[in-house]
Amino acid sequence: MNDHAITAVLGPTNTGKTHLAIERMCGHSSGAIGFPLRLLAREVYDRVCAIKGEANVALITGEQRIEPAGAKYLCCTVEAMPRDGGNRAFVALDEAQLSADRERGHLFTDRLLNARGREETMLLGAATLAPLVRQLVPEAEITQRPRFSTLKHIGPRKLSRLPPRSAIVAFSSEQVYAVAEMLRRFRGGAAVVMGALSPETRNKQVALFQNGEVDYIVATDAIGMGLNLDVTHVAFAGLTKFDGVRTRRLVPAEMAQIAGRAGRHQRDGTFGTLSGGVSGAASPEFSEEEIYAIEEHRFAPLTKLFWREPEPRFDTIAALIADLETPPAHEALRLAPEAIDLATLKRLADEPLAAQIRGAGQVRRFWEACSLPDFRQRGPDVHARFVARLWEDLRGGYLGADFVAARISELDNMAGDIDTLQGRVAAIRSWAYICQRPDWVLARDEMAARARAVEAHLSDALHARLTERFVNRRTALLMKSLGEDPAMLPIAIDTDGTVRVEEEPIGRVEGLRFVVDHAAGHADRKMLLAAAEKALPRLLGERAEELAKALSQEAPAGGPTDVTLARGEVRWGEQVLAEVAIRDGSVSPALEPSREVGALPPSSRTALLTALERWLEARLAVLEPLAKLQQAARDPEAGSEARALLLTLVAGHGFVSREQAGIEHLPKEMRPFLRRIGVTFGALDIFAP
Repeated sequence: MNDHAITAVLGPTNTGKTHLAIERMCGHSSGAIGFPLRLLAREVYDRVCAIKGEANVALITGEQRIEPAGAKYLCCTVEAMPRDGGNRAFVALDEAQLSADRERGHLFTDRLLNARGREETMLLGAATLAPLVRQLVPEAEITQRPRFSTLKHIGPRKLSRLPPRSAIVAFSSEQVYAVAEMLRRFRGGAAVVMGALSPETRNKQVALFQNGEVDYIVATDAIGMGLNLDVTHVAFAGLTKFDGVRTRRLVPAEMAQIAGRAGRHQRDGTFGTLSGGVSGAASPEFSEEEIYAIEEHRFAPLTKLFWREPEPRFDTIAALIADLETPPAHEALRLAPEAIDLATLKRLADEPLAAQIRGAGQVRRFWEACSLPDFRQRGPDVHARFVARLWEDLRGGYLGADFVAARISELDNMAGDIDTLQGRVAAIRSWAYICQRPDWVLARDEMAARARAVEAHLSDALHARLTERFVNRRTALLMKSLGEDPAMLPIAIDTDGTVRVEEEPIGRVEGLRFVVDHAAGHADRKMLLAAAEKALPRLLGERAEELAKALSQEAPAGGPTDVTLARGEVRWGEQVLAEVAIRDGSVSPALEPSREVGALPPSSRTALLTALERWLEARLAVLEPLAKLQQAARDPEAGSEARALLLTLVAGHGFVSREQAGIEHLPKEMRPFLRRIGVTFGALDIFAP
């Protein structure tokens, strides 16, 4: 073994282990970091490129290869990581505790034991790995890192009571969909993250949450690794999962890996369960021991790591299988369970095609074909049939470009529902992997580019379907807006009266009245009205002030407004602004504002009512003679008989018959007084023009 430093940096989530490894690698002349997930490798690749430049950094995963000539730094998945580290100054293995994973653990164990940097090696993982590091890599210096923030259990919460910025973790796609559907109805929706999604789709869904378009994210336990989220609370929809063999309760370390998504950097986080579950059934709760273990980061140490012969013989298929099933010699290691690649090999070893595979070269190539990841997740039998069909074309040499292009084109179809698109994404990932193999496909670079392009298109379509099904943008915006300062809401009224919040229509304004969008469902109507009541007074006030200004100005023919007076009401278009009330026989009208006008901000309401009163006075100028009659009726010189006649004329809008007027009771000496103020005595009627 080379004389170099080996450090095991161990601790819970949110301790900055990966960030430390990036800093250390960039301080060396060359380096490589192996990650458990393609999206993690891509994320760190982008960060290292920003530091070292794209020409100096390579990215290699099963489905993607960016390898500039002379690149000194490598970000890769564990599967693509050189077994010995690739003769680089610095080598790191991320999430090394996955050496205990049933499916891929043997790969992590192999890199943990063998991948070394010339100058420095770093093993990153959970503290539970410490005893096995001491046994298997005794020369390693173990460094424990504390979590930057605290994690606290707050008990069960109903789905409707979860705080914003929560992640809900379920353990089946059906349960994920059920929770997301419920959140769509009363919280505007949620982002959805599952292991079956492509990394591109996952990233787009995560962006919905990170950008604040939705306040909730529903995920499987895929959320526990590789996703740095702005989550304050993690709610478990269940505490059991199917691990590929049986349904079992999560162990505390697994619970902590998921709960640890809450609270990043120095922000504290909380965790708990969903009260009543998704369907209303009783939900399991954390035990006191589990809560203590998660909050204090104290877990039972790992006792065994999975191992499989990393350099088997390729003399025959039988020898290959025998080596892959040979148990390890070290007591800290355990033979890995039968993974999908070995299961495929053993199934096809009994098929007629295996009899034609001879020589180490063909056996090795056949094993590489069997190692194709099962992206489709349809089980060993279906996957074995796909590999068998692939081998029929591979054993004679390369896959033809036309053949591969045709298979890729078959998948270039954006139609279908979520499940259909997920199936196509899984299928195109298989072909992207095939096209990345250095000796499988003619015109490899061209075919790989085509496969990546189709995967990108399918991922966009799948993201759109997920968003369409599980996100009600309008409800999400309103739920967010109801907790904000109304003055800060990005709300606007279009020229046609449409009201929008961040470009999302919520209804329309008719005059000074808000009308909920007719397309809104019953569940949305209360939120739409609440948002309008909170956000619209300011804009409606501005609208009222503009109307007041228009009423106060000398308008040209036709005028800038369509304010009218009819049947005792002042109307703006179809809306009643005020009723005209005449009290105690007065001809000076009083305006009784409508409910909408009364709800305006005080300054806007005063400005509009003042303008309406002046507008009404101008419209009622023709009634000035009646006002003079009313004023005369108050004159002390008018006797009671004259006063009665004047008030009768006012009530009759300046007209009364001689019979109704009771003129026979009017003293003759009062007639000159009445004529002076404009009263005319006709043969049949008395009137004031």
